Amino acid sequence: MQVKSKLDDIQNYLTDASNMQGGHAEKLFIPETTEEVAKIVAEANASKTPVTISGARTGTVGGAIPFGGIVISLEKLNKIEIDREARTATVGAGVILGDLQKAVDAEGLFYPPDPTEWSCQIGGTVATNASGARSFKYGATRNFVQGLEIVLADGDTLSLSRSRPNHASNDGLMSLVTNSGKAIAVKIPTYERPIVRKNVSGYFNENLPEAIDVFIGSEGTLGVVTEIELRLTIKPKGLFSGIVFFKDTQDILSFVEEARGLSFDALSSDIQPRIPEGAMPFFDDWYLQATLIEYFDDRALAFISEKFPEVPEGMAGAIFFEQETASETEDALLEQWNTLFEKHGADLERSWFTTNEQDLEKMRDFRHALPVTVNERIAKYKQRKVGTDMAVPDENFPAFLRYYKETLDASGLDYVIFGHIGDCHLHANMLPKDAAEAEKARHIYGRCVAQAIMLGGTVSAEHGIGKLKRKYLAAMMGERYLNEMAELKRAFDPNAILGRGNMIDESYLD
Repeated sequence: MQVKSKLDDIQNYLTDASNMQGGHAEKLFIPETTEEVAKIVAEANASKTPVTISGARTGTVGGAIPFGGIVISLEKLNKIEIDREARTATVGAGVILGDLQKAVDAEGLFYPPDPTEWSCQIGGTVATNASGARSFKYGATRNFVQGLEIVLADGDTLSLSRSRPNHASNDGLMSLVTNSGKAIAVKIPTYERPIVRKNVSGYFNENLPEAIDVFIGSEGTLGVVTEIELRLTIKPKGLFSGIVFFKDTQDILSFVEEARGLSFDALSSDIQPRIPEGAMPFFDDWYLQATLIEYFDDRALAFISEKFPEVPEGMAGAIFFEQETASETEDALLEQWNTLFEKHGADLERSWFTTNEQDLEKMRDFRHALPVTVNERIAKYKQRKVGTDMAVPDENFPAFLRYYKETLDASGLDYVIFGHIGDCHLHANMLPKDAAEAEKARHIYGRCVAQAIMLGGTVSAEHGIGKLKRKYLAAMMGERYLNEMAELKRAFDPNAILGRGNMIDESYLD
């Protein structure tokens, strides 16, 4: 185990992708085993020293930034064990997502969660219940977590597994027993979760949750996840993908609504082909079911055209989609998608389609070119982008997108809107050129939060709350439910040393 205290040695562990300033810590610990993590945490708890867990620090909400106390980096917990027969992977919390994807692919298997940043660590994706483009079909990280090894604030450990479920009772109470035999009683918060497709705002409390689900997405505030068992799937046989351009935003919205409905209710759709007699009825092979449906507005296309000049002019926006296929079904699926695009007025002559792996990578590069270009632009002005992460119910999404466009057009700010339209979850990135515009962008962000809450949405669909969004979580939850979250945290962490400042303001814990 390494222990560092010189500023030069720990400087990189005092920041994350949020660019939040002021991080500081007394020491950095880099353990190599769960036992070493437990010892560090137990000593910190005895002295009531705050503990911040550090992964790859790719988060955008300041969750990994310490403000005092110690930092524990899990980077050395990086073992990967794959059971091909059981289709599971057991990994250390410090395993890099990209490394896991390569190892799984080599076994002919597939791990669907795909946050945009593949340099993140698996422990971080569990702590934030990370999602991404493929969440449209597969859901977020939670859907693939089968087991967790957790170090609690007093150094005790807790082993949770879906094979040994531990649900909350009808009155919201949950009883857990640690590996040392200690009993812990927990009261699950009672707030109603918004009816949205993605939500990482607050502790998970849906449908008398399992204990494992309470820890997933808890942002390092309840315990330190050191080992994870993940469910894997069979690697898709093929992919059909396209970037499709539209001249009218209303056509995009009508297309997405129907494509979403077909994807989630494929077997009852009138346009589905019959499965040939004797063929294997693989659902994904034969039926229109998008893996992802991503959106780029007209301004986003203008940005992307700096790196992809072949982007046609005069478009209101574009949709990037993927569909899993088998060789014998590509033609039938192409016909289904073409029928759908023609129905909703897509410019098919200037759109791009492929089943070729090399061209698929180019399309993914197209998707990732936007955030790169945005970051380059904002760096030019020595400012920070202000990006939204709200999601709203399906029926309120058109109104929310209209609010985005009208508000941002009236502001005079540079901006782009893009993201996970299939999940009614878009990122509006405002790009201020100076301090005055930065202040205006932050004010608009607050207005967008208020609008999302009013429409029954969530203040954070995938990036989490961390330290930067606590006041927005408070606006969404209210004091009563923040107190219930604080009560749950104190059950596992009575001295409130873990992830201090994340999600819950410290005033609720003192």
